[in-house]
Amino acid sequence: MFGIYLTHPQIRMEPDVPVPRWGLSDIGKARSEAAARCDWAKALTRIVSSDETKALETAAILAGAGGIQVEVLAHAGENDRSATGFLVPDEFEKAANWFFANPQDSFNGWERAIDAQKRIVTAVTSVLDRHDPARPIAFVGHGGVGTLLKCHLAGLPIARSHDQPAGGGNLFAFALADRSPACDWTAMELWQGWQQ
Repeated sequence: MFGIYLTHPQIRMEPDVPVPRWGLSDIGKARSEAAARCDWAKALTRIVSSDETKALETAAILAGAGGIQVEVLAHAGENDRSATGFLVPDEFEKAANWFFANPQDSFNGWERAIDAQKRIVTAVTSVLDRHDPARPIAFVGHGGVGTLLKCHLAGLPIARSHDQPAGGGNLFAFALADRSPACDWTAMELWQGWQQ
């Protein structure tokens, strides 16, 4: 059976609002609704989300497909970038490149990539260790920590080359039996589901 890690899609950037409280844009909501109509979303028996608004909104839309409740997972938020505050997109991309290229160091006070990876791996593992591997599960979160989790599951070094395509709203699947990755990042509304 499958597990997926899914990143929230497009958001409303609000420079005066803390990033963890940003919500989905109209495009992000529409993409989430399209994904919720997919057979794989209806097959989910459990949805676990970061406590950040954009992830919770995405998870709630997906949960509606199967009539299930969203569980909030502590320590599953995006890498902590609060030290620099809001960065305009071009500056953010430069910072993100540095973050992935220098995983043992902090970019101007950001959480280090190695620490964010340990945090997300521990959080997800704590759920999977107690989860029935016969039941499909989705984790809804963020691109940065999702990439760090993907690198861990695949046994790959931390690198931005393993990051999702721009815009978010992508997922990767993994086998619950051994937690091995089963597909690369795929747009959530285009994923064809679990292929055994």
